[in-house]
Amino acid sequence: MVTAPSARIRRSLDLLYPIPVASRMYRYLELLTEEFIEGGPPPHRAALFDETDVMLITYADQIREPGRPPLATLHDFLRTHVADAISGIHLLPFHPYSSDDGFSVMDYRLVDSTLGRWPDVRAIAEDFRLMMDAVFNHVSARGRWFKEWLAGHPSRANFFLQVDPNLDLSAVTRPRTSPLLTPVETPDGPLHLWTTFSADQIDLNYANPYVLLESTRALLDFVRCGAGIVRLDAVAFLWKQIGTSCVHLPQTHAIVHLWRAMLDAAAPGTLLLTETNVPHDENLSYFGDGTDEAHLVYQFALPPLVLSAFHLADARPLREWAMGLHTPSDQTTFLNFLGSHDGIGVRSVESILTPSEIRHLCELATTHGGGVSYRAGPDGGFSPYELNAVYFDALTETSSEEPMDRQVDRFVSAHSVLLALAGIPAIYVHSLLGSRNWTDGIAATGKLRSVNRQKLNRAELETELADPASFRHQVFTRLLEKIKTRVTEPAFHPNGLQTVVNGPSPLFVIQRTSPDGSSRVLCIHNLSGKEQRLDTCPTQGAHLSGVLDDLCNPGHTLAVAPDGHVEVDVPPYGVRWLRQRPSD
Repeated sequence: MVTAPSARIRRSLDLLYPIPVASRMYRYLELLTEEFIEGGPPPHRAALFDETDVMLITYADQIREPGRPPLATLHDFLRTHVADAISGIHLLPFHPYSSDDGFSVMDYRLVDSTLGRWPDVRAIAEDFRLMMDAVFNHVSARGRWFKEWLAGHPSRANFFLQVDPNLDLSAVTRPRTSPLLTPVETPDGPLHLWTTFSADQIDLNYANPYVLLESTRALLDFVRCGAGIVRLDAVAFLWKQIGTSCVHLPQTHAIVHLWRAMLDAAAPGTLLLTETNVPHDENLSYFGDGTDEAHLVYQFALPPLVLSAFHLADARPLREWAMGLHTPSDQTTFLNFLGSHDGIGVRSVESILTPSEIRHLCELATTHGGGVSYRAGPDGGFSPYELNAVYFDALTETSSEEPMDRQVDRFVSAHSVLLALAGIPAIYVHSLLGSRNWTDGIAATGKLRSVNRQKLNRAELETELADPASFRHQVFTRLLEKIKTRVTEPAFHPNGLQTVVNGPSPLFVIQRTSPDGSSRVLCIHNLSGKEQRLDTCPTQGAHLSGVLDDLCNPGHTLAVAPDGHVEVDVPPYGVRWLRQRPSD
């Protein structure tokens, strides 16, 4: 039996704070919920998600044109070019910020005036399912809350973590190589504050219940302003307890429980996504029991596994990993992605790929001008954290003689794996637009992550997209074609059955079946530059009969033998999505 949101909220608070404090906080959150509901319910979808859900990840100012707010330009571009394929937009942080391209938020209440206004954000939410970032682990050192704390404002007392630098903090899990503590000059003298990610990103102290109250208020404000999905950025690090790893602590999970319950009470149907770039098994813990934490978790292992599989022309590690995928309920699914604004994380595959395979991925990232970001380990050494490169360049062979159409075939094949897997696919804007490594960006900012964060001029971009001979046109049109095929097939429902099918090592093969069993598609992806043949039957995992229609080649069909045997030839980097024709 599903527990009522109110009881779940109270249970979470009791895990976080002493009973008197929890009781007072419960009443505050009750009033916050009532106030939200009185403002009118947000739009509500009948289904949490289905096969039509495809997200695009983009910055608010990703596409620019003179004399127009970037949010308005982005909205117009999206409506003109992708509205018939893309259903949702992950709009990366658009608040005033001081660093990290938006992830050092100065004021959650505001839209950066250089980008536009709240009505511009709401306008996007009217045409697309909008995902907003809740960057609640930390705030900007130049932001409103931190300035009020420095000024001694009573409402900001204990909002940040003051730590004795002589304490042993070696057990703390580090996602960066920067110092964990940052000295700050205050009216009371120098203090050392907890800074997980950078000196400009000051961690909030959730042991103070008023920090939780203010963050929850901001969470509901995002929903009121159009968020249908809320992404909890860096959520694994929320709660700190010296002497522990300070990651995935029970109190952190209690806060995720609470925010899920708040959304269930105030805005049912709003999805919660946790961003936890950690080993795969740890990532899955944020599903909770399937009803009480995140609806969605990132599939962080997918980008490096697909990258490795294509370069080695070997699907076996990817296949073995996919065989173990599952979610705890039909209210949960994965957010699958390859490229992103943060690059290609490798922490999630530390127990899946060998150290030499991970080193090989690092070499691939640097081949075309990208790089590798590291994190500090407990022994004082450094280990790879993420590869900084656009996915196209990371995937491309080092040979300059390789034909462009072969490179595009490989890229589209990799994204076909993404689109076929169970879950909701999310495509980074630079992947959809066929961007290459922006090495000038690294030179200009001195930051590796700039390599895949280039801003684009709309007129120049649209000229390239309109030119059939251009590289951008080839990537853009072929990816959109694959997306449009996916969203019409019930077998690609995020909760549809996924069966991994055995075959030659260069082939990644899965069978997808719709939740009601009415649609079945055999998805075959050639990870190599040589033609491959799949010769499969029910004992290998494929259960098909009758006639198969090739969704990637309209008009082409194959007949399944009476014993369920089917033989399929797949060209280099080819994709065959074979739909079983419904019985008459």
